[in-house]
This record gives sequence, C-alpha cells and structure tokens, in this order.
Amino acid sequence: MTSPTYQVTDPSTGEVLESFEHATDADVEATLASSSAAYAAWKDVPMTERAVVVKRVAALFAERADELAKIATQEMGKPESEGVEEAEFCQAIFDYFADEGPTLTADLPIKTFSGGRAIVQRLPVGPLLGIMPWNFPFYQIARFAAPNLMLGNTIILKHAESVPRSALAVEQIMKDAGVPEGAYLNVFATYDQIETIIADPRIQGVSLTGSERAGAVVAALAGKNLKKCVLELGGSDPMVVLDSDDLDTVVDNAWDFRMYNTGQACNSNKRMIVMDDLFDDFVGKLTQKALAIDSFSPLSSRRAAEALAEQVDDAVSKGATLHAGGVLGEAPAAFYSPAVLSGITQDMRAYSEELFGPVAVVYRVGSDDEALALANDTTYGLGGSVFSKDPARAEKVAQRLEVGMANVNSTAGEGAEIPFGGVKRSGFGRELGPLGMDEFVNKRMFFIAD
Repeated sequence: MTSPTYQVTDPSTGEVLESFEHATDADVEATLASSSAAYAAWKDVPMTERAVVVKRVAALFAERADELAKIATQEMGKPESEGVEEAEFCQAIFDYFADEGPTLTADLPIKTFSGGRAIVQRLPVGPLLGIMPWNFPFYQIARFAAPNLMLGNTIILKHAESVPRSALAVEQIMKDAGVPEGAYLNVFATYDQIETIIADPRIQGVSLTGSERAGAVVAALAGKNLKKCVLELGGSDPMVVLDSDDLDTVVDNAWDFRMYNTGQACNSNKRMIVMDDLFDDFVGKLTQKALAIDSFSPLSSRRAAEALAEQVDDAVSKGATLHAGGVLGEAPAAFYSPAVLSGITQDMRAYSEELFGPVAVVYRVGSDDEALALANDTTYGLGGSVFSKDPARAEKVAQRLEVGMANVNSTAGEGAEIPFGGVKRSGFGRELGPLGMDEFVNKRMFFIAD
C-alpha cells in the first residue's frame, strides 16, 4: 500500500502548490544507516556540549518564527499569529531540555540492603522514529526531538503528507544549528516504508501523534518487533462548569480554547458540561460569539471540513440543536463556520467521536456526580478541566477525572515543563516536562560491590 503524495495544498483555495517525491527504498536504507552511524558518535558527546547545539536549535525557532508561521498558514491554514506562537513555544521547549537535561538525567542512588552501591543511570537507547501530525507541524516535532537529542538518541522524522515544507524547514533548522549529520533526518516515507523502518533492528523506538487507527497500527508493529512506543491519539476532553461568579470570563476561556488552531487541537475542550442553572446563559453567550464572527481560518483540508460537517449534520438530523454556524463552505476550499451545538444524545456520532474542528458542544447536567459521570463516559482520556468559584469543589471533581491531564479553573496547564499525554484510547506515554525525558531512555542499574 502506498501513502498519499506529500504535497502542499492551500486549504483556503484547494490549490495544490507543490508536490514531493516519496523516498526510495534506497533512500530509506541510507537514512537508517546514517542515523545509526550518527548515534555511535552523538551518544558519546558530553551532555553539556549537546546542550549547546540544542540551545542553537531553540534560537533558530525564534529567529525564523515569522517564516515558519507563513509555511504553516499555507500548508494547513493556521492563523499566522498562532504560527508565531507555536514557533516561540518550540524555542521554549528546546531551551527547557537544554537547561534542565543534566538534572533530569542525573544518576539516582538507591538504597541497598546487602552492601555495595547501586545507581540508576539514564542513558540513550539509539535511533528513534517519530511520526508526526499536521495540526501543530513544529511543536509536535519539538516535544519529541528536544529531549531525545539531549539524551543522545538520534531521530528519523516522518511528518504528515500535507506539511512537507514544515518538515523540511525543521530539518534545515537542525542542520543550521549544528546537529551532526545523521542525528536528525526527515524522510518522506510511504506506509510500507514506515513498517520497514519500525522493523529494522537499528531503530529502538517509535513515537506517534495521530489518530486511533494509526496508533493501533504502529503499536502493533512496535510490539511485533519488540520496540518501545509512545502514542498520543487525540481526545474528547471535558470542560466541566459547576458554578461561576464571572460567567463571561469562563465563556471567554471556553470559546478561545475551543477555537484555537481552528478547533484542531487534541486537548481542546470538545465537550462543555454545564450545570443546569448556568446552561442557558452559557449557550447564549457562546452563540453570540459564534454569530459575531465574519471571517475564520480554514480547516486543514476539504476532507476534514466535510468530515466535520457530516458529524454535525448527523447530530442535527437526530434532534440536536445547532444554535449558530455549522455551514460548510463551497468546494474545494476547507471553510466551516464556527458552530455551537447542544442536545447531543448517545445515538449521535458526536457523542462518542472526536469533533476535530470549530464546534462547541455543550451538555446540560444537574449535579456534580452527573457531570463527572458524563465527563468520564468516553473512550478517550487525554485531558479535562473543572471550573468553580469554590476551588475545593472543583478539585474534588477533577481528582476523579479519568484523564492524563486534569486541570482546576484552567482549560489546560501548558508549558515546556508540563507533561503531556493521556490514558485509555488517547494513548500512553508522556512528552514534555520531566516525564518527557524518561521515555526513550535506558534506566540502567549500575551496581558496584564493596
């Protein structure tokens, strides 16, 4: 099976601007050989010296923020201001791991009961494969690459077919920053070639951010070949609103977070669960925001816009209320107007499926227990948030969320130092923060007898 062509398609017009050839099998073999050879040298470079290179990567993300933002806008429709923010976040991530890496990987003495000295060391494991999505074409790479370059691992990066210029721009940053030849390599691989790479004995692990379907395939391949994998597979995160003495601010936070990146963020608040006494005002204020929008960025592709429209249309046809928006623009562009949807029931696709686009879905509940039961009634478990004017009440509910990231009176705790990842069908493993440097690492026990 051959994967789709790597090509730049402007989602605002549907025009194909540039196409790139798939790697040949010889290219893949050369990439594997180069990555393996680079690892042999890179792993022995002192971490303080690796940090100098990683700091240069950080600086180049900042210097090229405007350029990177324009690429993302053209390839997947990201608003330019958000593209600049993404590049600046990449700078923060590379800086964080460059600065904190030596501490995060320091030897850990452990108590022994039979004499001798025992130490847990954190060492690199070898070449890794990263399979990254289009929605944050730079940040997704950064959170995988930064800790692993600091550890001394080397990286082969297979990016989404729709963002080849983004992939090449990051590879150029690595080269210009002085990352050794072979230590970071982009490959425009086919699906069959990805299987070949995972199976190759030189590869020691694979990280994927993407769909459940892709995650299941990659996890099966990794397991078959006894390779460690990290998976981030999206979510349908709840935002629970128990009460408020400033509903306007809560609504502002809810709307801004849901519409960020044109609604195409894995951990956005895709299910807003609101107490009965606040529900009507909450929905009304969201609806006003939707109706006030006279222009909006496109989704990543026409196919994505049509898929979202099908989910919303399914809900409306079964009795859901569309308060605003939800209009699919004319083909071949990828426009879909920001929508507010309520009245979702279990027989609708929108109840169990992730809505990856600008749709605010609001549920009405009558108690804390009902809110919690609804929040946890999903196969996903990425993140979630609980809002209340009583922090103790919000914390009590948030403590029981079945997610990898629980937040109180904040839509999301974010930063280079904050671990990211989920449970259930949202995947497993963590990126960013101290945990992000603890995945593709040999936690070697080192024992010295008396």
